[in-house]
Amino acid sequence: MLKRILVVTGIIIAIFLAFKYCEFKKGDDSTIDYNTNLIQQQILNVGKLVVTEGHFSEVITYKNQQKYLMNMLSFEKKALVVVNANVTVAYDLHKIKYDIDKKNRTITILNIPKEEIAINPDIQFYDVEQSKFNPFTGDDYNKINKSVKANLAKKIEKSSLKTNAQNRLISELSKILILTNTMGWKLKYEGKMIESDKDFNQNLKL
Repeated sequence: MLKRILVVTGIIIAIFLAFKYCEFKKGDDSTIDYNTNLIQQQILNVGKLVVTEGHFSEVITYKNQQKYLMNMLSFEKKALVVVNANVTVAYDLHKIKYDIDKKNRTITILNIPKEEIAINPDIQFYDVEQSKFNPFTGDDYNKINKSVKANLAKKIEKSSLKTNAQNRLISELSKILILTNTMGWKLKYEGKMIESDKDFNQNLKL
């Protein structure tokens, strides 16, 4: 009789422990799912257009000569060109790609979009000189516009505009890092663990 009571008691205890174990596992899975949803929401919040603006000015002189009769006659046209340009460097973080590893509690950033540079020049012409034999045409304006944008692109590379834009990008990505650290998760990019803003700076290939 005592033996039966012990067996029944043992079975009850085993069932109770199994139930508690399943309940614990269920709670752990729920926590992981909850954390995952929070991280996904944070990435969605980060997913916006980050825009940095700058202004550039330059003055150029455009000249062109048309020669006739074995270069005996020439007709020149020229103009002073004043350029004021608004430039934007943007990162569309809606395009960010990532992977969530629930088992290892790791977020891997797969791809960060390249910057998009937009140059919008306002071109004004002064001291225009031309002749009937060499007037300004649409081709001239296209050449000037192309030259202006090429010069502005060089100025942008030498300026702090792109660096400022990248700093703003890192500031947005850091929101993901803060959240993963708070929840005890890990963040990876380019095969390396991201533990600080400095790691983003070193690993970003933009």
